[in-house]
Amino acid sequence: MDRIKEIEKRLTEIRSKLKDKEADVDIDALEKEVRELQDEKEELREKEKRQKVAESIKAGETEVRSIEAAKETKPKVDKAEKRGKDLKEKRSVTVGSSNVLLEKHQSDAINPTFNEVSSLIDRVAVKNLPGGESYQESYVKSYGEGGYTDEEGTPTTAETTFGYADINKTKVTAYAEDTEEILKLPAADYDEEVMKGITKAIRKKITKEILIGDGTTGHFVGIFDDGATAIDATTDKSIASIDENTLDEIIYSYGGDEDVEDAAVLILNKKDLKEFATLRHTDGTKVYDVKNNGNTGTIDSVPYIINSACNAISDDAVTAGEYSMAYGVLSHYKMTVFSDVDVKRSSDYKFKEGMLAHRGVVFSGGNVVSKNGFLRVKKG
Repeated sequence: MDRIKEIEKRLTEIRSKLKDKEADVDIDALEKEVRELQDEKEELREKEKRQKVAESIKAGETEVRSIEAAKETKPKVDKAEKRGKDLKEKRSVTVGSSNVLLEKHQSDAINPTFNEVSSLIDRVAVKNLPGGESYQESYVKSYGEGGYTDEEGTPTTAETTFGYADINKTKVTAYAEDTEEILKLPAADYDEEVMKGITKAIRKKITKEILIGDGTTGHFVGIFDDGATAIDATTDKSIASIDENTLDEIIYSYGGDEDVEDAAVLILNKKDLKEFATLRHTDGTKVYDVKNNGNTGTIDSVPYIINSACNAISDDAVTAGEYSMAYGVLSHYKMTVFSDVDVKRSSDYKFKEGMLAHRGVVFSGGNVVSKNGFLRVKKG
């Protein structure tokens, strides 16, 4: 058909333009036109096939072709047997070009992977301080207690004691490269995924540092670190294994001597969450009612957040003394943002090779800002 020839001619012209790196063309428009032309060509091919079938039926050729097909069955079987024998004897086998030189089509979508960023980063307290270098937040360590005093005696000293949490600026970066072809040619937007990946990489690092940052220069102070001076290390709990008493042990060990705190949030490894979910009484009923919602959920109505930086108690590879869980009000950890996340693309660094560089950077820091704001649980 004349129209199919016109379409094939136009497709050849478009491919030539796309291969010409010097040509100033609208790539998106050309790719859209290619898809439309290919769809039209397929429709015309189908229409042509239907017309031929109709003409064959009309001319009475169907019966004749059935007889001819029956005659050809034996040679085809023989040919298949010969090819199988050749393969078995490791002889070379010819593959028809129609099985090799087929046009390759590419999806315009990129399937995501599983979530790799704990939502902990979105739940802690945030202080925006653009351009800052450091930040200090005070907290009450304890209140004094009054006492009896004789007439004209000296009043009992009952001073309020304060503490201070320092949050210093850290620099978190992420870098990636890809080719200019990824930006210009594919139907799927790989470059957008690379740019998105830079931001995710930064968030992935910070959400773990909120727990395990070692507090050295240029690093976050994590909840599990000794640099989190707001937490008294003597309040840490050791738990050897998860049983029917574990959740109560954690809840009633948190907070001061006069109150049982409202339900805080338990931060734990997914392996330990599974241990809570699969624990059974002797009659086979579940010990804990675990509800899952992706990265978060509840254990007997107590909220939890999964974070892979926790060392699971139920993991045999984890040694005694390693931090496994944290329980507390998430606003007791403060993350200070000294700059917005800045993600840039540049073609200058490796211009000769045609490489695109992507770089993201954020200046931030964090620390525990409340006295014993978290109960830390170690593997016993």
